[in-house]
Amino acid sequence: ADYLDNGNNKMAIQQADKLLKKHKDLHCAKVLKAIGLQRTGKQDEAYALAQEVAALEPTDDNSLQALTILYREMHRPELVTKLYEAAVKKVPNSEEYHSHLFMAYARVGEYKKMQQAGMALYKIVPKNPYYFWSVMSLIMQSISAQDENLSKTMFLPLAERMVEKMVKEDKIEAEAEVELYYMILERLEKYKEALDVVRGKLGEKLTSELQSRENKCMAMYKKLCRWPECNALSRRLLLKNSDDWQFYITYFDSLFQLIDESWTPPPEEEDSLEEVHYSVEQAVKFIEERITEESKSSRPLRGPYLAKLELIRRLRYRGCNDEYKLGDPEELMFQYFRKFGDKPCCFTDLKVFVDLLPPSQYTKFISQLLEVIPLSAAAAGAMALPADIKALQQHLCVVQLSRLLGIYHAMEKKQKLTVVRELMLRYRHGLEFGKSCLKTELQFSDHYCLLAVHLLLDLWLEGEETAVWQCLTLLEEGLSHSPSNAQFKLLLIRIYCKLGAFEPVAELYSSLDAKHIQHDTIGYLLTRYAESLGHYAAASQSCNFALRFFHSNQKDTSEYIIQAYKYGAFEKIPEFIAFRNRLNSSLHFAQVRTERMLLDLLLEANISTSLEESIKSMSLTPEEDDIPWKDLRDNRDLTVLFNWDPKDRDISEEHRKLSLEEETIWLRIRSLTLRLVSGLPTLSHTIQPKNSEKTAENGVSSKIDTIRSLLQQLEAAVDSGKKFLEQKIQYPVLGPPPTRMAGFFSNGSCQCQTSLFYLVSDIYELDTNGLEDSAEIQERIGNSFKSLVERLTDLFNKCKGDLIEVRDGTLKTHPNLLENLVFFVETISIALWVSSYCDSVLRPFKSNLQKKKKKKKESSVAMPPVFSHFVDYVAELQTLTSNVIDHIKGLEIILTALKLEELSLKDTLLLQEEKKFTKTVQGKVQSSYHHSVQEIGELLKKRLDTIKKLKI
Repeated sequence: ADYLDNGNNKMAIQQADKLLKKHKDLHCAKVLKAIGLQRTGKQDEAYALAQEVAALEPTDDNSLQALTILYREMHRPELVTKLYEAAVKKVPNSEEYHSHLFMAYARVGEYKKMQQAGMALYKIVPKNPYYFWSVMSLIMQSISAQDENLSKTMFLPLAERMVEKMVKEDKIEAEAEVELYYMILERLEKYKEALDVVRGKLGEKLTSELQSRENKCMAMYKKLCRWPECNALSRRLLLKNSDDWQFYITYFDSLFQLIDESWTPPPEEEDSLEEVHYSVEQAVKFIEERITEESKSSRPLRGPYLAKLELIRRLRYRGCNDEYKLGDPEELMFQYFRKFGDKPCCFTDLKVFVDLLPPSQYTKFISQLLEVIPLSAAAAGAMALPADIKALQQHLCVVQLSRLLGIYHAMEKKQKLTVVRELMLRYRHGLEFGKSCLKTELQFSDHYCLLAVHLLLDLWLEGEETAVWQCLTLLEEGLSHSPSNAQFKLLLIRIYCKLGAFEPVAELYSSLDAKHIQHDTIGYLLTRYAESLGHYAAASQSCNFALRFFHSNQKDTSEYIIQAYKYGAFEKIPEFIAFRNRLNSSLHFAQVRTERMLLDLLLEANISTSLEESIKSMSLTPEEDDIPWKDLRDNRDLTVLFNWDPKDRDISEEHRKLSLEEETIWLRIRSLTLRLVSGLPTLSHTIQPKNSEKTAENGVSSKIDTIRSLLQQLEAAVDSGKKFLEQKIQYPVLGPPPTRMAGFFSNGSCQCQTSLFYLVSDIYELDTNGLEDSAEIQERIGNSFKSLVERLTDLFNKCKGDLIEVRDGTLKTHPNLLENLVFFVETISIALWVSSYCDSVLRPFKSNLQKKKKKKKESSVAMPPVFSHFVDYVAELQTLTSNVIDHIKGLEIILTALKLEELSLKDTLLLQEEKKFTKTVQGKVQSSYHHSVQEIGELLKKRLDTIKKLKI
C-alpha cells in the first residue's frame, strides 16, 4: 500500500505477488495488485482480478475499501453498490457497511434505494441524521421525477408526513432538520405552514446564517402576497441596518404594491400592528430620516443616499416627477460623488442612475464633477494631475462616467487621439502611487490604460488600421507594470484572435489560471480560435483542459453531495444536482466534445491509425447523438470584459439570443459532419456469395439509410445557417465572437463537404448494383469527381494572398485567408476518407475483372469508365495538394523575410518605451502566423502521403 501511495506501482505489484505466493487467498493483496495494474494501464487484467475477489463477497474492511478505491479509478461507481449490498447481507447489523451502502447509492443517484438504506440504518441505530437522509432521498425522488404530479402527490407528502412524525414526537434536534421541513413545505407550496414553522418554536434553531429567519419569512410573505407584513419587516430591518440594500428593494416593492391596492390599516388593529408604510409621503420621510441618521454614523453608509435615487427612479417610472420634493437627481449624484468619489464603487453605484440625467446636461454634469477634484499642475500649461490616490480615484470615476455617457464616442478622430494621449499620461503618472504594490496587486491607474484602449478600438472599427497595433502596444505595456491584471489579458486575447494570431493567446490564457467553472464560462475564448487559426496542437490541448473539467465534474459533484449528506447541508443538495445538470447540458461542453473528435480524426485518421480504428476508439456511431439539443445551456460569460459603453452600444439580451442561435446551428452542422464521417467505415463490407446477399444487405442497407437521413439533416442545418447569416448581425466588438459559419459557407467548404457525402451514396449504389448496367451511375460519379476537383481548386484560390502585408508603413493581417486554409485541409481530409471508401469498393471489382480476363484469355476486357474517372480524380487531388503545399512553403518564406524593424512607425505619437512594445507585439503576430502555416503544411504533407497510397 505504501508503494501505491508513493506512485511506485510496479513495486506494489511485485510485493503483492510475493504475498500471494505465501497466502494465495489474501483478498486485500489481490485488490492492491489490481490497483497497481489499473494505474499502469492494464485495465482488463485489473478488472478481472477485482471481479475474482468481488465474487467471493468479502466482508473485511481492507478489501472493501481497496475495491472502492479501484472502482472509483475505473469510473465504475455502480460496482461499489453491488459490493456493499453483498456485505450488508452477510453482516446485517453493521452501521458502517450500511452507511457505506447509502453513500454508494448516492454516488450513482439511486434515490429510491437511498431512501430504503437510510431507513434500514435508522432501524439499526436510531440516530436522527439517518432518518433525515431517508427524507432527503424522497425529496430527491420528487426533484428527479419526470412527472410533476407524482412528486406533488406522492414523494413530497410522504416526506412531509415523515418529518411531522418527528415533530409530534419532539425529536427534532438540528437546524438542518428544520431547513429540510421548510424545504418540503415550500416545494409543496404550503407557504402558510412554512411561515408558521419559521416563526414558531422550530424557527429558533435557524441560527447558522445571518438573518436566516427574517429572509425566510420575507420569502413566504412575498409568496403569500402579504405586503403589509413584508413592508413592516423590511422597515424594521432597515432601522437595524440602513445599509442593507436588499431590504430597500423589498421595502419599495411592498410600498408600491400597497399603494396600488389602496391599502389602509384596519381600524381595530391600528395600535397592535407594526408600523406599515402605505403612502409615498411616509416613504419620503422614512428615507430622509435614514439620511439624517447616516450623518451621525461613525462610518459613511451608501445605502440611504442610493435609496433616495432609487425612490426617484421608481416615482419617475410611475409618471410622478417632482411633486414629492426629493431633490434634483443631478444635484444628488453630485453630492454622492463628493462623499464617495474616492471609492472604486462610486462609478458602479451611479451607473444605475445615469438615466435620470437629461442628455443635454451630460457635459455640464461632468465638468461640475471635475471642478471638485483636487488636481494640481506642475507648471503653467502642463496637465493638472492628482496628488494622491484619493484624487486619482475621483478623476478615474469621472473619466468612466464620461465614457458611459457617450461623451468620448461623439468626438472626432483627432480629439480621440488627444484623449488617448492624456489618458496614457495619467496612467503613467499614476504608476508612482503603486510602486510598493506586489506583483499580484493591480496598479491604481490601470483603468486609464483600459479606457485608452477602448477609445483606440473605436478608431479601429472606424477603419483606422494603426489603432489596433497601438491597442496591443498599450496593453502589453500595461501588463508589464501590472502582470496580474486579468482585464489586460482578456482584452489582449480578444484582439490577438481578431488579428488571427493565436500563439500569444495560449500563454496569456494559461497565466489567467482559469479555475474550475471558468473552463466553461470563458473557455470559449480559447477553443473558438485555436483550431480555426491552424494551431492544431494548442487546439488539442485547450479541448483537453475543458473536457478534463467537464468529466471530473461528474465525479466531483457526487462527492459534494455525499459531504452534504454527512454534514446535513440538505438545501445544498438540489443546488449541486442543478449545477451538474447545467454543466452536462453546457453548449461549450457539446462544442468541445464535437470539435475535439473532428480534430483527432483530422490529425490521425488514415495517418497514424485507420479511420475505422480512430472512430472505434472514440466509440462513435452515426446513429447516436449525445447532444441534449432541447436543454442546451449557454454558460458563456459574455460580460467578462469591462465595458463602459452606453446602453445602445453594449451587449444586449438580443445579442445573447442571436449568438446562442448561431452557435447551436454551427454545432449542429459540425456534429452531423462528424456523424457522417463516422458512418463511412460501416459501409465497407466484404462481398458475400450471391445467395447470402439478402441477409448480408439488411445490416448494411440500414447503414446507408442512416447516412442519407443524416445528409438530409445536414442540408436542413445548412439552410437554417444561411437564413441566419442573411440577417447580417453585427455583435459589439467585445461581444460574443461570431462562429466560423460565415467563412464555411462563403469559401465553398460547405458545398464541397456536402457533395462528398452525396458521392458516398452514389458509390454505395454502384457497390450494390454491380458494374453491369450501371453506366448512368458511373457517369454521375465521374461528374461528381470533376466538380469536386473544381470546387476544391476554388477553395484553394480563396486561400491565396499575403497573410500579413505592409501597407503605408503599417501592418495589415488577413486572418480569413488562414481560416480558409484550415477549412481546405479539413475538406481535403474528408475527400480522402471518402476516396478510401471508393477505393475499397472499386478494388474487389477490379480484381474480379482481372480474374475474368485471365479465364477468357482475352487481351483486352473493356474497363468500365468509373476506374479511369477515379484514377484521374486521385491524380488531380494529388496535384492540387502538392500545389497547396508549395503555396504554403512560399508563405513561410515571405513570413520569414518580413523585416518588421523597417516599418517606419510614422505615428510620431509613439514614445520610445512604446516602440519597444510595438516591436514585441508585431514580432508575436509574425511568429504566430509562421507557426500556423508550419502546422498546416506539416499536416498537408501527411495527407499527401495518404493520397499516394490510393492507387487501384
